[in-house]
Amino acid sequence: MSVNFDINNFITDFDHSCHKVQKKTFDKSEVITSYIQKRNQFCILINGNADLVRYDLNGNRSIIEHFSKNDIFGEVFYNITTNNELLVEAKERCEVLFYAYDDIHTKCRNNCKFHQQLSEYLPELILSKVTNLNMRVELLTKRSTRDKLLGYFSLLSTKNLSKSFSLPFSLTDLADYLSVDRSAMMRELKLLKEDGFIDKNGKRITLLYK
Repeated sequence: MSVNFDINNFITDFDHSCHKVQKKTFDKSEVITSYIQKRNQFCILINGNADLVRYDLNGNRSIIEHFSKNDIFGEVFYNITTNNELLVEAKERCEVLFYAYDDIHTKCRNNCKFHQQLSEYLPELILSKVTNLNMRVELLTKRSTRDKLLGYFSLLSTKNLSKSFSLPFSLTDLADYLSVDRSAMMRELKLLKEDGFIDKNGKRITLLYK
């Protein structure tokens, strides 16, 4: 779901006019934030790609969400009720804005433009996030690996307005994101290509059935 305002201008105002915001840069594979620390942060990804990953007590890894430019994330969106570790990891060089959600209703001393716009824009950002989470839940409820793959490919096709698109993940990460066995997923990708559903060239997928 896209928002109906100029989010780039919003982020620029946020970055330059609010003294309470912090901007940080992270290299590939660095941890951007850990949700278990419960700092109640609200974050905006300015540039790059990142994943929210969970490690359970046995060390098993799952990708909960994938974030790209202008996506919002942070502890404020998750009520952590277990000791499972939730981390946001940079998949490439990332720039991130950090803001303490507890300060949302406290205006800056200079009455910055960001706070003037926040009450108008934040609900739309959150609605966009809820919509994306609902699509993720719908994807995970699909029963078979094939249905999950085709459902995810359909979402990427719609997002890119094209039957041809590049996967934002490695195949290992894609399996973690879809919560499927990697070997079974690779077999299914091969069958989808043989059955004429997709064409695959590296991470480039072209849908042949839409």
